[in-house]
Formats: sequence, structure tokens, C-alpha cells
Amino acid sequence: MTWTNWVGNQSFSPATTATPRDEDEVVALVKEAAGRGQGVRVAGAGHSFTPVVQTDGLLLDVSAMRGVVGTDRAAKRATALPGTLIRDFYEPLWADGLALRNQGDIDTQQIAGAVATGTHGSGTGYTSLSGVVRGVRLVTGTGEVREIGEDEPDLLHAAQVSVGMLGVVTQLELEVTDAYRLREHVSLRSWDDVMGDWDRLVAEHRHFGMFWLPTEESGALYNLDGHGERLQDQCYVKVYDEVGPEVPDDDTAGRRVDRCYRIFPMVYDPNFHELEYFIALDRAPEALTAMRELMLRSLPDSIYPLEVRTVGPDEAFLSSQYRTPTVVISVSGTPGTDYWAYLRAVDDLLAGFDARVHWGKLHFLTPERLHAHYPRADDFIAIRRELDPQGMFLNDHLRPLFE
Repeated sequence: MTWTNWVGNQSFSPATTATPRDEDEVVALVKEAAGRGQGVRVAGAGHSFTPVVQTDGLLLDVSAMRGVVGTDRAAKRATALPGTLIRDFYEPLWADGLALRNQGDIDTQQIAGAVATGTHGSGTGYTSLSGVVRGVRLVTGTGEVREIGEDEPDLLHAAQVSVGMLGVVTQLELEVTDAYRLREHVSLRSWDDVMGDWDRLVAEHRHFGMFWLPTEESGALYNLDGHGERLQDQCYVKVYDEVGPEVPDDDTAGRRVDRCYRIFPMVYDPNFHELEYFIALDRAPEALTAMRELMLRSLPDSIYPLEVRTVGPDEAFLSSQYRTPTVVISVSGTPGTDYWAYLRAVDDLLAGFDARVHWGKLHFLTPERLHAHYPRADDFIAIRRELDPQGMFLNDHLRPLFE
């Protein structure tokens, strides 16, 4: 078979494939692959732009291991199998008066893949999905089943963002929260207005994010509707805040009120290839101003909107937010065009701000930058070698950084 990701920029043919139905089958498959000297990678829902899934050995599809298998309202916990889609959490949690603490705007990702790559939503008071992982069951490179919990903090913080290098995840426990509803407010504002109001926007809203639109055509690329207003050099600002039960539902575009899981998701056409870097929050205005200037100089390659969000700190060793609140800067290239010079220019610029990367998005991270900007990288590598002594969960993309 040939495996291809959702946007078509990654494609490969593994030697063998398998779709395990439970943990015992995963153990048997890993042991067989180890005996053959094969590498093993796990395919999630295919939403990564990087070759994290690629292997010339065994490719596992865990989509049959799907479902929320337990909730605990008192402890605020939910337990799920690795192939569970983010949207699969909605109804089981809500029925118990619970919800995910935070999420991004795509909800068709499998939870194990989203956690492994550090997938996030927005808001400085909230971590990525990885940051709320409180327990992991995985099958290591020796075929052993390890259950990692909060009593082993270093192992847990390595497993929270592992890019699939510690083993095959068979179960995850997440910290969740009481069910909540959100009010959305969307507005078009000038760049100077947003930058002048930056601190308040970040501090006063549960979630703040924006798209800066370099051209009139930019909005249509992400289905952003200006309702007849000028879009060029404007900021499409979205803020979400919690509301109480006395506020009625509202489905009016730009000011919706509804259950949290109905507000977060957006619909994207897979018509872009994305790079996403993370900068310490206190350097955000400087970095964003430099990015805007670069994009204006780089037109027409940078017609895609500049997406901006914030994320709160966590403890995961490979997290882009390791002990640092961050601003998230995302840029995109058009499939079928040579956008690499533009993306490398973005990398060069943001490297000067000590940028960390999203493991599922295009990046140019080097071993030197890994060790400079991820203080626990050596600790992660040591744990990786312990759980996978043969390096069977590495691939050509990851080996130069983590072998």
C-alpha cells in the first residue's frame, strides 16, 4: 500500500501494515517486527505535514482501537483508546458534566497522534492536549507493556510529547474539566489596533487568536468572511469567553454561543502546507512585527494568512511550551508551488527568537537548536533509549535529532 497524509505532501510505501484490534495484538506485532529487525511507526489520522509516520518497516493503523472507555467526574479524568478522535470525546464527556479543557480547531485527529505531536488550542491559561495527559499505557521496543503515571514524573513528561518514539500508545488518561459553554466574538481590526491592545487581548479572554490577512484574497484561503469589509492588512480577531446557563444559544456567525465543543472546530480545505513555530510570549509583539514585515516583502508567496495564538506552559520535555507561555506563529505555502525559500526565510527570522517547533508541522530544526531550546532533550533521549534500545520507533526524519 501507499500511505498519504491529508494534504498529500507526505507519501510512502511501508514493507508491511497491520490494524491491531487490542493491546495484545500490538504486543505480538511489535515483537514480530523486532525479531525481523524492522522499524515500526504508527499512523494516526494523517494530519501531520512532516514525515513523522514514514517507515520502510511496519506501519500500524490503530483506528480500530477507538473509544472513550471511562470517565470520572469527581477526579475530572477521561480514559480513551489511541485511535479515538477528538470529536469522540464530546458526547460521553458532556453526558457526565465534563469537557476537554481545551482543543484546537480540527477535531478529526486521533488523540494519540494529537498528543504525540503537541497539538494545541489557544489561551495562556491552558496547555496543549499533551499537557493534560496524566497516564499512558504503551508497548515499548521490547514488547513490554508499560503503564506510566504521575508517580513517575520524568517518564510521564517524556511520554506526553514523544512523537511516537517511546512505543505504541494503547491507552491515554486525560485531565478534563466541568462542562462549559463559550461565547464567540469575531472582529476585523487594524494591525496597529491589535498590537496596541495586545496585552489586554491576551490577558482578558479565555481564548484569543487572530489571522493577519496580507491580501484581499487571503481570507478565502481559510474560509474567513469579511462580510464586505476590506481585508488587506487587517486582523481577523477571534476571542472566546465562558458564559453561564442564563445566556441563550446563538448561531449567528461571529457571535455564536454554544457548548464549547461546538464552538472550537473550523472547517478547512486541505489546500495548504504549514510551518508553525513557538516564541516566548514576552517577545511576541517584536516577533510578530518582524514577521509582518517579512511577509509583505515576500509577496506573492505569503498570501496565506499569518495565524497567531497563545498557549500556556507545561512540563513535557519536548513541548513547545516547556515551562514557557508562548505565542504561536503559523505560516503556510501553496501545494504545488516552490515555497521553500519563503519558509526558510521564516525559519531564519524566528530562529533569532529561539523558536521551538510543532512536531507535526514543517520545520527545519537541527540537533544544535534542539539541545539549545529544549532543556530536557537529553533526558528525553535517555528515556527513549531505555524504552526502545534498538531504535525501532525512529525513522529517517527523527533519527538525526534523537538517536
